[in-house]
Amino acid sequence: MPPVDNSGAVGQVRYVLKVNATSADTHPGTTPDPGRIVLLTTSHRVAPGLLSWPAWQALRTADRVLCADGAHPQLPYLRDAGIRVDEAAPAAEELVAACAGGHTVVVVATGEGDPGLTDGLARLAGSGRVAMPELELLPASYDLPGARLLDLVQVMDRIRVECPWSSRRTHEGLAKYAIEEAYELVEAIEDGDRDELREELGDVLLQVVFHARIAEEDPDAPFSVDDVAATIVAKLIHRHPHVFGDETATTPEEVREHWLRTKAAEKQRASVTDGVPLGQPGLALAAKLASRVRTAGLPVPLPSGEGIGYELLALAARAEAEGTDPEAALRAAARAYRDAIREVEA
Repeated sequence: MPPVDNSGAVGQVRYVLKVNATSADTHPGTTPDPGRIVLLTTSHRVAPGLLSWPAWQALRTADRVLCADGAHPQLPYLRDAGIRVDEAAPAAEELVAACAGGHTVVVVATGEGDPGLTDGLARLAGSGRVAMPELELLPASYDLPGARLLDLVQVMDRIRVECPWSSRRTHEGLAKYAIEEAYELVEAIEDGDRDELREELGDVLLQVVFHARIAEEDPDAPFSVDDVAATIVAKLIHRHPHVFGDETATTPEEVREHWLRTKAAEKQRASVTDGVPLGQPGLALAAKLASRVRTAGLPVPLPSGEGIGYELLALAARAEAEGTDPEAALRAAARAYRDAIREVEA
Protein backbone atom coordinates (compact mmCIF):
# COMPACT_ATOMS: atom_id res chain seq x y z
CA MET A 1 0.00 0.00 0.00
CA PRO A 2 1.31 3.49 -0.80
CA PRO A 3 1.80 5.94 2.05
CA VAL A 4 -0.86 8.45 2.99
CA ASP A 5 -1.76 10.54 -0.05
CA ASN A 6 -1.07 14.23 0.53
CA SER A 7 -1.53 15.13 -3.13
CA GLY A 8 -4.33 17.54 -2.29
CA ALA A 9 -2.38 19.40 0.36
CA VAL A 10 -1.43 22.96 -0.50
CA GLY A 11 0.70 25.10 1.77
CA GLN A 12 1.41 24.34 5.40
CA VAL A 13 -1.82 23.06 6.93
CA ARG A 14 -2.17 21.65 10.42
CA TYR A 15 -5.41 20.11 11.62
CA VAL A 16 -6.00 20.29 15.37
CA LEU A 17 -8.95 18.70 17.15
CA LYS A 18 -9.41 19.49 20.82
CA VAL A 19 -11.71 17.03 22.55
CA ASN A 20 -12.06 16.87 26.35
CA ALA A 21 -14.86 14.54 27.18
CA THR A 22 -15.29 14.56 30.97
CA SER A 23 -17.54 16.79 33.01
CA ALA A 24 -14.59 17.76 35.17
CA ASP A 25 -13.24 19.78 32.28
CA THR A 26 -15.63 22.56 33.17
CA HIS A 27 -13.53 23.12 36.30
CA PRO A 28 -9.99 23.99 35.28
CA GLY A 29 -7.30 22.45 37.41
CA THR A 30 -9.39 19.51 38.62
CA THR A 31 -7.97 17.03 36.08
CA PRO A 32 -4.45 16.41 34.78
CA ASP A 33 -3.43 17.79 31.42
CA PRO A 34 -4.46 15.04 28.94
CA GLY A 35 -1.53 15.88 26.67
CA ARG A 36 -1.24 15.85 22.91
CA ILE A 37 -1.16 13.31 20.06
CA VAL A 38 0.42 14.31 16.76
CA LEU A 39 -0.24 12.07 13.77
CA LEU A 40 2.62 12.77 11.34
CA THR A 41 1.94 11.94 7.69
CA THR A 42 4.45 11.95 4.84
CA SER A 43 4.37 11.53 1.08
CA HIS A 44 6.30 8.69 -0.55
CA ARG A 45 6.74 10.96 -3.58
CA VAL A 46 9.07 13.24 -1.61
CA ALA A 47 12.57 12.04 -0.69
CA PRO A 48 12.71 10.70 2.90
CA GLY A 49 14.12 13.17 5.38
CA LEU A 50 12.74 16.22 3.61
CA LEU A 51 10.21 17.25 6.22
CA SER A 52 8.59 20.57 7.03
CA TRP A 53 9.95 22.70 9.84
CA PRO A 54 6.79 22.26 11.99
CA ALA A 55 7.27 18.49 11.61
CA TRP A 56 10.87 18.64 12.82
CA GLN A 57 9.78 20.86 15.72
CA ALA A 58 7.09 18.36 16.73
CA LEU A 59 9.54 15.48 16.49
CA ARG A 60 12.27 17.19 18.53
CA THR A 61 9.97 18.38 21.31
CA ALA A 62 7.90 15.19 21.64
CA ASP A 63 8.15 13.05 24.75
CA ARG A 64 7.83 9.93 22.59
CA VAL A 65 7.91 9.18 18.88
CA LEU A 66 6.24 5.97 17.73
CA CYS A 67 6.01 4.15 14.43
CA ALA A 68 4.34 0.79 13.80
CA ASP A 69 6.42 0.11 10.68
CA GLY A 70 10.04 -0.70 11.45
CA ALA A 71 10.87 -0.39 7.73
CA HIS A 72 9.33 3.06 7.33
CA PRO A 73 11.60 5.02 4.93
CA GLN A 74 11.67 8.04 7.25
CA LEU A 75 13.10 6.19 10.26
CA PRO A 76 16.81 6.15 9.28
CA TYR A 77 16.71 9.90 8.72
CA LEU A 78 14.91 10.61 11.97
CA ARG A 79 17.44 8.52 13.89
CA ASP A 80 20.33 10.22 12.08
CA ALA A 81 18.88 13.49 13.39
CA GLY A 82 19.08 12.17 16.93
CA ILE A 83 15.40 11.40 17.35
CA ARG A 84 14.55 8.19 19.15
CA VAL A 85 11.74 6.32 17.43
CA ASP A 86 10.12 3.35 19.16
CA GLU A 87 8.70 0.64 16.92
CA ALA A 88 5.27 0.23 18.48
CA ALA A 89 1.62 0.05 17.53
CA PRO A 90 -0.31 1.00 20.65
CA ALA A 91 -4.07 0.77 20.86
CA ALA A 92 -5.98 4.01 21.18
CA GLU A 93 -6.44 3.54 24.93
CA GLU A 94 -2.71 2.96 25.45
CA LEU A 95 -1.82 6.02 23.41
CA VAL A 96 -4.21 8.23 25.36
CA ALA A 97 -2.76 6.89 28.63
CA ALA A 98 0.79 7.65 27.40
CA CYS A 99 -0.19 11.29 26.91
CA ALA A 100 -1.61 11.72 30.41
CA GLY A 101 0.11 14.37 32.46
CA GLY A 102 0.72 16.73 29.56
CA HIS A 103 2.95 14.50 27.45
CA THR A 104 3.21 14.78 23.67
CA VAL A 105 3.38 11.62 21.58
CA VAL A 106 4.14 11.80 17.85
CA VAL A 107 2.96 8.88 15.74
CA VAL A 108 4.72 8.56 12.39
CA ALA A 109 1.92 7.24 10.19
CA THR A 110 2.52 4.06 8.22
CA GLY A 111 1.70 3.59 4.54
CA GLU A 112 -1.89 2.65 5.36
CA GLY A 113 -2.34 5.71 7.58
CA ASP A 114 -2.98 3.65 10.78
CA PRO A 115 -6.78 3.45 10.37
CA GLY A 116 -7.12 1.14 13.35
CA LEU A 117 -5.57 3.74 15.62
CA THR A 118 -7.47 6.71 14.23
CA ASP A 119 -10.77 4.81 14.34
CA GLY A 120 -10.05 3.84 17.95
CA LEU A 121 -9.32 7.43 18.90
CA ALA A 122 -12.54 8.54 17.24
CA ARG A 123 -14.53 5.97 19.24
CA LEU A 124 -12.91 7.09 22.48
CA ALA A 125 -13.60 10.73 21.72
CA GLY A 126 -17.23 9.94 20.98
CA SER A 127 -17.73 7.82 24.09
CA GLY A 128 -17.61 10.77 26.46
CA ARG A 129 -15.84 8.65 29.08
CA VAL A 130 -12.25 9.71 28.49
CA ALA A 131 -10.44 13.03 28.76
CA MET A 132 -8.99 13.12 25.27
CA PRO A 133 -5.60 14.61 24.41
CA GLU A 134 -5.35 17.32 21.84
CA LEU A 135 -5.33 15.54 18.46
CA GLU A 136 -3.32 17.01 15.62
CA LEU A 137 -2.85 15.83 12.05
CA LEU A 138 0.44 17.25 10.80
CA PRO A 139 1.40 16.63 7.14
CA ALA A 140 5.20 16.58 7.20
CA SER A 141 5.72 16.57 3.44
CA TYR A 142 3.55 17.56 0.51
CA ASP A 143 3.23 16.48 -3.09
CA LEU A 144 4.05 19.11 -5.68
CA PRO A 145 1.86 19.43 -8.79
CA GLY A 146 2.60 16.51 -11.07
CA ALA A 147 3.74 14.24 -8.26
CA ARG A 148 1.27 11.51 -9.22
CA LEU A 149 3.18 11.15 -12.48
CA LEU A 150 5.84 9.42 -10.41
CA ASP A 151 3.27 6.80 -9.47
CA LEU A 152 2.45 6.28 -13.14
CA VAL A 153 6.12 5.77 -13.99
CA GLN A 154 6.52 3.26 -11.16
CA VAL A 155 3.36 1.36 -12.10
CA MET A 156 4.38 1.24 -15.76
CA ASP A 157 7.82 -0.03 -14.83
CA ARG A 158 6.35 -2.90 -12.84
CA ILE A 159 3.84 -3.77 -15.56
CA ARG A 160 6.61 -3.82 -18.17
CA VAL A 161 8.54 -6.31 -16.08
CA GLU A 162 5.76 -8.55 -14.77
CA CYS A 163 2.91 -8.48 -17.31
CA PRO A 164 3.19 -11.17 -20.04
CA TRP A 165 1.43 -8.93 -22.59
CA SER A 166 3.03 -5.58 -21.79
CA SER A 167 6.53 -7.01 -21.51
CA ARG A 168 6.42 -8.05 -25.18
CA ARG A 169 5.13 -4.80 -26.69
CA THR A 170 7.21 -2.77 -29.14
CA HIS A 171 6.93 0.78 -30.47
CA GLU A 172 5.60 -0.61 -33.74
CA GLY A 173 3.06 -2.83 -32.03
CA LEU A 174 1.72 0.02 -29.91
CA ALA A 175 1.51 2.61 -32.70
CA LYS A 176 -2.11 1.86 -33.57
CA TYR A 177 -3.17 2.37 -29.97
CA ALA A 178 -1.70 5.87 -29.93
CA ILE A 179 -3.87 6.75 -32.91
CA GLU A 180 -6.97 5.19 -31.37
CA GLU A 181 -6.48 6.95 -28.04
CA ALA A 182 -5.96 10.28 -29.78
CA TYR A 183 -9.27 9.91 -31.61
CA GLU A 184 -11.05 8.89 -28.42
CA LEU A 185 -9.66 12.01 -26.75
CA VAL A 186 -10.98 14.18 -29.57
CA GLU A 187 -14.38 12.53 -29.25
CA ALA A 188 -14.46 13.21 -25.50
CA ILE A 189 -13.65 16.86 -26.18
CA GLU A 190 -16.39 17.15 -28.78
CA ASP A 191 -18.90 15.42 -26.48
CA GLY A 192 -18.08 17.82 -23.64
CA ASP A 193 -17.95 14.92 -21.16
CA ARG A 194 -15.55 15.99 -18.40
CA ASP A 195 -15.21 12.55 -16.83
CA GLU A 196 -14.53 10.98 -20.19
CA LEU A 197 -12.07 13.73 -21.02
CA ARG A 198 -10.07 13.04 -17.86
CA GLU A 199 -10.01 9.31 -18.59
CA GLU A 200 -8.98 9.73 -22.23
CA LEU A 201 -6.20 12.16 -21.30
CA GLY A 202 -4.93 9.44 -18.99
CA ASP A 203 -5.01 6.91 -21.83
CA VAL A 204 -3.00 9.25 -24.06
CA LEU A 205 -0.54 9.86 -21.23
CA LEU A 206 -0.19 6.11 -20.79
CA GLN A 207 0.95 5.81 -24.41
CA VAL A 208 3.71 8.34 -23.77
CA VAL A 209 4.91 6.61 -20.61
CA PHE A 210 4.63 3.15 -22.19
CA HIS A 211 6.72 4.12 -25.23
CA ALA A 212 9.29 5.83 -23.01
CA ARG A 213 9.58 2.70 -20.86
CA ILE A 214 10.15 0.56 -23.96
CA ALA A 215 12.75 3.07 -25.16
CA GLU A 216 14.81 2.49 -22.01
CA GLU A 217 15.58 -1.02 -23.24
CA ASP A 218 16.96 -0.02 -26.64
CA PRO A 219 20.55 -1.31 -26.87
CA ASP A 220 21.80 1.47 -29.14
CA ALA A 221 19.94 4.68 -28.28
CA PRO A 222 18.04 4.29 -25.00
CA PHE A 223 16.14 7.15 -23.40
CA SER A 224 13.72 7.47 -20.51
CA VAL A 225 10.57 9.38 -19.71
CA ASP A 226 12.77 11.99 -18.01
CA ASP A 227 14.60 12.51 -21.30
CA VAL A 228 11.25 12.90 -23.05
CA ALA A 229 10.15 15.50 -20.50
CA ALA A 230 13.50 17.32 -20.66
CA THR A 231 13.24 17.53 -24.45
CA ILE A 232 9.78 19.08 -24.46
CA VAL A 233 10.68 21.44 -21.61
CA ALA A 234 13.69 22.72 -23.55
CA LYS A 235 11.58 23.08 -26.69
CA LEU A 236 8.82 25.01 -24.92
CA ILE A 237 11.27 27.40 -23.29
CA HIS A 238 13.07 28.02 -26.56
CA ARG A 239 9.86 28.60 -28.49
CA HIS A 240 8.46 31.00 -25.90
CA PRO A 241 11.05 33.77 -25.77
CA HIS A 242 8.25 36.17 -24.85
CA VAL A 243 7.76 34.19 -21.62
CA PHE A 244 11.28 32.99 -20.76
CA GLY A 245 13.40 35.50 -22.68
CA ASP A 246 13.60 39.13 -23.70
CA GLU A 247 11.08 39.04 -26.56
CA THR A 248 7.63 40.56 -26.22
CA ALA A 249 4.31 39.34 -27.54
CA THR A 250 0.93 40.81 -26.73
CA THR A 251 -1.29 39.04 -29.27
CA PRO A 252 -1.78 35.42 -30.35
CA GLU A 253 -0.50 36.40 -33.81
CA GLU A 254 2.79 37.61 -32.37
CA VAL A 255 3.13 34.41 -30.35
CA ARG A 256 2.60 32.38 -33.51
CA GLU A 257 5.29 34.41 -35.30
CA HIS A 258 7.76 33.65 -32.48
CA TRP A 259 6.85 29.98 -32.62
CA LEU A 260 7.25 29.66 -36.38
CA ARG A 261 10.49 31.63 -36.44
CA THR A 262 12.18 29.56 -33.71
CA LYS A 263 10.79 26.32 -35.16
CA ALA A 264 12.21 27.16 -38.59
CA ALA A 265 15.62 27.87 -37.04
CA GLU A 266 15.52 24.56 -35.17
CA LYS A 267 14.42 22.34 -38.03
CA GLN A 268 16.35 23.87 -40.94
CA ARG A 269 13.94 22.20 -43.36
CA ALA A 270 14.50 22.12 -47.10
CA SER A 271 10.76 22.26 -47.81
CA VAL A 272 7.69 23.57 -46.05
CA THR A 273 6.25 20.09 -46.48
CA ASP A 274 8.95 18.51 -44.33
CA GLY A 275 7.53 17.18 -41.10
CA VAL A 276 3.97 16.87 -42.41
CA PRO A 277 2.91 13.26 -41.66
CA LEU A 278 1.40 11.74 -44.79
CA GLY A 279 -0.35 9.05 -42.77
CA GLN A 280 -2.87 11.43 -41.21
CA PRO A 281 -6.48 11.60 -42.48
CA GLY A 282 -6.83 13.08 -45.96
CA LEU A 283 -8.72 16.25 -45.04
CA ALA A 284 -6.29 17.03 -42.22
CA LEU A 285 -3.35 16.38 -44.55
CA ALA A 286 -4.76 18.69 -47.22
CA ALA A 287 -5.44 21.44 -44.68
CA LYS A 288 -1.94 21.12 -43.20
CA LEU A 289 -0.27 21.44 -46.59
CA ALA A 290 -2.45 24.45 -47.42
CA SER A 291 -1.53 26.02 -44.07
CA ARG A 292 2.20 25.55 -44.73
CA VAL A 293 1.87 27.12 -48.18
CA ARG A 294 -0.19 30.05 -46.91
CA THR A 295 2.09 30.72 -43.95
CA ALA A 296 5.20 30.65 -46.13
CA GLY A 297 3.55 32.92 -48.72
CA LEU A 298 4.34 30.55 -51.57
CA PRO A 299 2.42 31.12 -54.83
CA VAL A 300 1.42 27.50 -55.29
CA PRO A 301 -1.93 27.00 -57.04
CA LEU A 302 -4.03 23.98 -56.23
CA PRO A 303 -3.53 21.17 -58.74
CA SER A 304 -6.33 20.77 -61.23
CA GLY A 305 -7.86 17.44 -61.98
CA GLU A 306 -11.06 15.51 -62.27
CA GLY A 307 -12.71 13.62 -59.47
CA ILE A 308 -13.91 14.00 -55.91
CA GLY A 309 -10.35 14.01 -54.53
CA TYR A 310 -9.49 17.32 -56.15
CA GLU A 311 -12.83 18.78 -55.08
CA LEU A 312 -12.16 17.74 -51.49
CA LEU A 313 -8.66 19.21 -51.69
CA ALA A 314 -10.10 22.55 -52.79
CA LEU A 315 -12.69 22.45 -50.00
CA ALA A 316 -10.04 21.63 -47.41
CA ALA A 317 -7.81 24.48 -48.60
CA ARG A 318 -10.73 26.91 -48.53
CA ALA A 319 -11.73 25.82 -45.03
CA GLU A 320 -8.16 26.25 -43.77
CA ALA A 321 -7.93 29.72 -45.27
CA GLU A 322 -11.18 30.65 -43.51
CA GLY A 323 -9.90 29.36 -40.17
CA THR A 324 -11.98 26.19 -40.11
CA ASP A 325 -10.64 22.73 -39.36
CA PRO A 326 -12.11 20.69 -42.22
CA GLU A 327 -11.58 17.41 -40.38
CA ALA A 328 -13.51 18.64 -37.34
CA ALA A 329 -16.19 20.19 -39.53
CA LEU A 330 -16.74 16.95 -41.44
CA ARG A 331 -16.74 14.99 -38.20
CA ALA A 332 -19.43 17.27 -36.77
CA ALA A 333 -21.53 16.85 -39.88
CA ALA A 334 -21.05 13.08 -39.75
CA ARG A 335 -22.18 13.03 -36.12
CA ALA A 336 -25.32 14.93 -37.12
CA TYR A 337 -25.84 12.35 -39.86
CA ARG A 338 -25.43 9.56 -37.32
CA ASP A 339 -28.06 11.15 -35.06
CA ALA A 340 -30.46 11.43 -38.02
CA ILE A 341 -29.93 7.74 -38.80
CA ARG A 342 -30.73 6.78 -35.22
CA GLU A 343 -33.91 8.87 -35.28
CA VAL A 344 -35.13 7.03 -38.36
CA GLU A 345 -34.20 3.68 -36.81
CA ALA A 346 -36.14 4.54 -33.68
